[in-house]
This record gives sequence, C-alpha cells and structure tokens, in this order.
Amino acid sequence: MNTPDTPILAAGCVLWRPALSGHGIEVAIVHRPKYDDWSHPKGKRKRGESAEACALREVQEETGRRSALGPRLPTVHYTVDGRPKEVAYWSARALDGAFTPSREVDRLLWLPPAAARTRLTQPRDRELLDAAVTTTTG
Repeated sequence: MNTPDTPILAAGCVLWRPALSGHGIEVAIVHRPKYDDWSHPKGKRKRGESAEACALREVQEETGRRSALGPRLPTVHYTVDGRPKEVAYWSARALDGAFTPSREVDRLLWLPPAAARTRLTQPRDRELLDAAVTTTTG
C-alpha cells in the first residue's frame, strides 16, 4: 500500500550515440508538452518491474530507440505533489529505432552535450548529463 511517505519509483537514462560528425557524442533529450520541459527519458516503474527494465522500456517508449545500458548514474531524489520520488538512472547507448511523437513526448533532440546541458530544464538533469559524459568519454 502506498502512503504519502512511500517514494514513487522511476527509472531512466541519459541516452547517447556517437555524433554523426564522427567527433564526440550526441545526447537525446525529450520535450514533454504536459510540463513544457526538456528532460532525459524516464518514467514510473510498473509493479514488479526492475529499475533496469523500466529504464530500457521508458527509453524505447519516449524515444523510439532500443538501448544498451552502460554505467549506473546517481539516483535522483525530489518531491512531486508532496510525495518523494526516486529515479534510478543509467548512461545508455542508443541502438536502432525511430522517434514517433506522442501526447507524452512530442519532440526529441540529439545535441552535443554542451548544447543539451543548456536546453535541459532542471538542474538535476544537467548534473546527470555531466556524470554521464564523464563515464562515456572520460
């Protein structure tokens, strides 16, 4: 049973691919019209679903891309409507697939990390991006 103190469990990824230019990487960020924000793909875990399975599912649902999980990134904690939320993150390499806009996510951008960093809405997402770039390139 969920109480006001029970955290909402979610998972997501900082999704990346080698840059089309052949230099560095590009990071996927998604626009959610409900919140009018830019963030990393993520979502709530289903009952009995592991954090890893949730992260892979959410990336595919929101970006249309299958992905391969890489290093674990810091877990993010914040409050939503007075309830704690806990989001597990991984760095993930994009594989095959294609984006289709939906009501939940209407735009997807592939940007170099510096450009993605300025576009991300939440400071916590910028910190995750920095951690992912360090594990991916560093």
